Amino acid sequence: MRYFIVDDDRASRIMLSNIINESTLGTVIGEATNGEEAIPQILMTQPDFVLIDLLMPNLDGIATMERLHENRFQGNFIMISQVVNKTMVAEAYEKGIEFFIHKPINKIEVQTVLRKTEEQHRLKSSIMAIRQSLTSFETPQPQTKKTVRDHIQSILNDMGIVGEVGSEDITKIVEQLVSEKHNLAPLPPLKELYEHLAMLTKTTPDDILKEGKAIEQRIRRTILAAMINLANLGVVDYTNSEFEYYAPRYFDLTDIRQLMNQIELDGERKAKVNIKKFIQVLYSDTLNRLV
Repeated sequence: MRYFIVDDDRASRIMLSNIINESTLGTVIGEATNGEEAIPQILMTQPDFVLIDLLMPNLDGIATMERLHENRFQGNFIMISQVVNKTMVAEAYEKGIEFFIHKPINKIEVQTVLRKTEEQHRLKSSIMAIRQSLTSFETPQPQTKKTVRDHIQSILNDMGIVGEVGSEDITKIVEQLVSEKHNLAPLPPLKELYEHLAMLTKTTPDDILKEGKAIEQRIRRTILAAMINLANLGVVDYTNSEFEYYAPRYFDLTDIRQLMNQIELDGERKAKVNIKKFIQVLYSDTLNRLV
């Protein structure tokens, strides 16, 4: 998930950012100290969630939300505040917030709220995908040849990660492998793949190295999200078709079962992430779909 933090208290912004990063809940893509500063940045970056303080100078949290809605921002809001006034809280919910995080910031509360909102976000995305699929089924569309990107993103969508920040990195890497007609084994070293992708936007050796490391982290978090999604499917229905196909092919089933146990116990979602195996299997599946 991609988060944007709006809070005039620097300490709160730092604490929230650290919790999100250290708990692998997603990526903080921007910060602002007030609503006026935040609005153009949010409209440009389109985060999944905006963590916004209720009381701020110049433009408060509720007014900022209204301005963003007027500009057709579709993301979700989580309000941060010490305020316990029932009228203000009710108004905030009416304007479209998902949850409240209370000040002073508590790590456990933040982790719990963000995991709940993430699950709701994924559920909404799944329902939307189902509705789109039903619409396509009801209204026959002319057949068009699918591109490499179409096949890759179809697979990522099946695993519920097409909207994750690292999905674009994964897509570009596999597109590159297909275009260069690499053998399935061995693939180039992962570091080489990351740096080749980094060179599309960076020019100096230091920037390329730094961006390569950032790409690795984004991909790692995205693959972990896929593991968590599949584990959730497995908990609900072990015979689910996506679970049966993707879990044993892309991951170690021992790791998936461990995640399933964590989910059933409502524990932390942690697992080993094998990026090389994931990329290799995705590349193989993509080639098979192109035949």
